[in-house]
Parts: sequence; structure tokens; C-alpha cells
Amino acid sequence: MASLSHLNKILCVPPLNSSASVSPPRSLGIWTKPLGRPTLAAEFATSAWRVRAVTSDDEWGTEKGEAYGGGVAVEEKVAEPETERLKKALVGSFYGTNRGLKATSETRAEIVELITQLEAKNPTPAPTDALTLLNGKWILAYTSFAGLFPLLSSGTLPLVKVEEISQTIDSENFTVQNSVQFAGPLASTSISTNAKFDVRSPKRVQIKFEEGIIGTPQLTDSLEIPENVEFLGQKIDLTPFKGILTSIQDTASSVVKTISSRPPLKIPISNSNAQSWLLTTYLDQELRISRGDGGSVFVLIKEGSSLLTT
Repeated sequence: MASLSHLNKILCVPPLNSSASVSPPRSLGIWTKPLGRPTLAAEFATSAWRVRAVTSDDEWGTEKGEAYGGGVAVEEKVAEPETERLKKALVGSFYGTNRGLKATSETRAEIVELITQLEAKNPTPAPTDALTLLNGKWILAYTSFAGLFPLLSSGTLPLVKVEEISQTIDSENFTVQNSVQFAGPLASTSISTNAKFDVRSPKRVQIKFEEGIIGTPQLTDSLEIPENVEFLGQKIDLTPFKGILTSIQDTASSVVKTISSRPPLKIPISNSNAQSWLLTTYLDQELRISRGDGGSVFVLIKEGSSLLTT
């Protein structure tokens, strides 16, 4: 587990900061074709199409009515906004990267390109003037910050998993809490830091960490041991250990209430160097992109956003 001084660096997640024409099966009795007049560039953006009902007697069939004159409804397909398309493509590119740890050079290049395109379409050019937009809990989806990789690597150890890396912002009190949640077969715990932030420019904020918190381990009252785990490239069968662990389950259940009732350990951070600045380069109601003072990028998604299930 990273030392507290290293944790300050690790948890420095920024607080502020052509539609192809497809013909449906003819057996359905439907045929679509573009409007029979010159198509302007603007119309391509909305992908407008006329729809007419036909019979299946021949290739084109017999028209039952014109879209504008025969009472047949017009089906208009509106293209997805470019920003939304880019956001989904960006989040989709994170799949299998373990928040950036396992991203290949090709994937990183793709991610950088998508981020650059989104930053050019930033709907909030002055994020520090929209502090209320920052309120709430944000989940880290991707980072290029190498200082965070040792922490992410801990999730590759047998039976240990980094459940979540998040940031909770209170814009009224100018506070932010960065948190990492770990989970294992016997317990779950968290490590977090509390910090204050000051606005320095329309995009930049200064962060000063005040304390570190080691959460009280929350023991599980039922052990869930997988059939096998992968360690150093080899699969280890854990089936023989399940019988032994049954007795441990009873012991764990008896101490859950005692340990869980203890308060978390708080460690003050008095080092004047425990601070950093960050730039928010994209911000909307569900997505944030920020860059650290070392050039690293962080992509966070608002808790509850549909992007988390993309």
C-alpha cells in the first residue's frame, strides 16, 4: 500500500478542475430513399429521409401515398450530436485498459485524439465559474498519470481489487475528497485525502491537502473464495482451501461488529509542499477532463451517468 506522501501525488485527481443508406428487407413492404431534390450539406447533418409504403409485387412496388401529399408519415432520423458521439467513443475506448494501466500505445493514441476533439468542443470554457456543475461524486475512468499506476497494479494481486477511485466535490465549502476503495475476500477498506482548493484562473485551481484518512476495514461475514486465481502468469486452484476457510468464516463473523465500529485513522498533512495545480479542459454535467501540472490527463464520469455503463 502506497505511503501517505506518495498517496498525495497518486490521489491528485483534478477537482476542477455519415449515415450509410441501408435498405430494409423487402418482405417488410418498406423502402426508403433520399428526398428527390438536391440535398444540402445541412440536411446530411440531420439524415432526413422520406418513407413510403410499397407492395412486394416488384422491386419498387406501388406507392400508397407520398410523404408530404399522400398522408404517409415522414420518418426523420436525427443524427446524434457530435459531442455525444465523441463522449461515447472515448468512454468505449477505455474498455480493458484498467483505467489506463493496461492501455496499449495504439489505444492511448486513440484516446488522446478523442480527448483533443472533445476539448475543442468544451461547453464550459470557464469551469471555475460553474462550480455548482462540479458538485457531487466523480468516478475516475482513465488516467495517463504514471504515479497512479502502482496503485492500480495492486489490483492485479491475487484476491485484491481496486474497486473504485473517486472524487467528491463540495463547491460551497471549496473542499474535495479523493478516495480509493479496495476489496478482498475478507474485508474492504479505503484510503482517502481531504483537501481545499482555491480558484486561480477560469480553468486553473490550486489544491492543498490537509489530511489523509485510512478507513476502518469492513469485514465480510461470508467468505467468497474464487475457484482459482492467476498469479505470475499461472492459475492457482483454491478449491482445497475452501474447507479450511470455513472455520475462519465463523471467526470473522464474530469480530465484524467490533472492528467496524472503530473510527477511521486520520493523519494531518502539515507539509507545505502537499499541493498542486490542475486545469479543467472539458466539463459538462457528466464528464470531466483535466490535466495535471505534469501534463497527465484525467477523465472522470459523474456518479449516476449512463456513461458508466457504456
